[in-house]
Amino acid sequence: MAVSATTLVLAGSLAACGSSGPSGGGGGGGDAAQIWALQDTTLNPIEQASIDRFNESSEVGEAELQTFGNDPYKQRLRTAINSANAPDVFFNWGGGNLKEYVDAGKIEDLTPMLDENPELRDAFLPSVLAGAEIDGKQYGLPMRGVQPVLLFNNKEVLASAGIDGSPATWDDLLADVAALKAKGITPIALAGSQSWTELMWAEYLLDRVGGPEVFQNIRDGKNGGWAQPEVLEAMTMLKELIDAGAFGDDFASVGYDVGGASTILAQGQAGFHLMGSWEFTNQLGQSPDFVNAGNLGYGPFPAVTGGKGDPSNLVGNVSNFYSITKDSDAKEAAEEYVKTALTDETYVSDLVKAGDVMPITGVRDQLAAGDNADYTTTIYDQVANAQNFQLSWDQDLQADVATKMLTELQNFFLGDQTPEGFVSALAG
Repeated sequence: MAVSATTLVLAGSLAACGSSGPSGGGGGGGDAAQIWALQDTTLNPIEQASIDRFNESSEVGEAELQTFGNDPYKQRLRTAINSANAPDVFFNWGGGNLKEYVDAGKIEDLTPMLDENPELRDAFLPSVLAGAEIDGKQYGLPMRGVQPVLLFNNKEVLASAGIDGSPATWDDLLADVAALKAKGITPIALAGSQSWTELMWAEYLLDRVGGPEVFQNIRDGKNGGWAQPEVLEAMTMLKELIDAGAFGDDFASVGYDVGGASTILAQGQAGFHLMGSWEFTNQLGQSPDFVNAGNLGYGPFPAVTGGKGDPSNLVGNVSNFYSITKDSDAKEAAEEYVKTALTDETYVSDLVKAGDVMPITGVRDQLAAGDNADYTTTIYDQVANAQNFQLSWDQDLQADVATKMLTELQNFFLGDQTPEGFVSALAG
């Protein structure tokens, strides 16, 4: 089974399905608003403290936190949300993950709340807030940090091949690949045994070639979906990169773990590595000397000359969101919590101290004063300046479609599928 980037990040701190408190509200018939979230040993105490503060001052009711392991969460939510035991507020990934519930009429439209409280809308970075906007209406508010995908590099390796920093354009990247190959270095580290790592290349290339509308058409079943010509163009460009030997010969046996793609980059066996922003934390834990020596570089995905996609556009895990169920029995408390708690200074500060780059306007100064400030402010600036932030496709598509896409993509990287065949398999 393919593992999404979000699952990977959270897996180390998640335990079995369970609860931090008794049922209530929509989740069990009590008076308190039930808030459902994923289990996380670092973040759950911050969430609980936020709820405790809310309960101490609330005049409209209380809230309770229930947490669940990542793997069973989606199925449990899907079952509960169509029953009388739905939570009042629930954690989600936005995008297509949320859209199925919106289309079923199960989710409260938060647009009136934002219209009545414009300072709340302005508190969030627009590219992130848009992650839970569906058909022009807002159905969720960000409650955790951002995780865009960046092009990481080994500065020392690049310098040895005469390369100065991240490539600005796709043609620059192809030239860098040739320069690194000439030095006998694998140009790009890739954990090809896990197809979600390959997905990042397709996501960015399609965006740069055709703009975000192309994938949005795929997700929404419009304008030919996968058969749009930009898909074939992007996959053809990706095939050229693979055929140029950019990922070496052994990427299919490499995983994303200790001794995997991250270590290959840190040990100087590759020049680049396209990965989510959590790569920095992983490198700091696995190869601290590499990071502390200043050899880990990072930059945006290159632009495609003549492409329709804005070079500021990002892909990755936009954020996580809190949404409210339409039939909540504790809606007043649920709405008040979502309206006030997610921008609370203590809540935001606690998450920043825990390492989250929060999508809150004005939080940059906190990041600049914290650990690894150059990196965290770079992430913040990229998100703040992004014209669009696309949720990872395997989270934004229906599960069956995402599974087929990842299978075809892995075949594509292995050379068992052509650009035309990839399009045909998914469009058919």
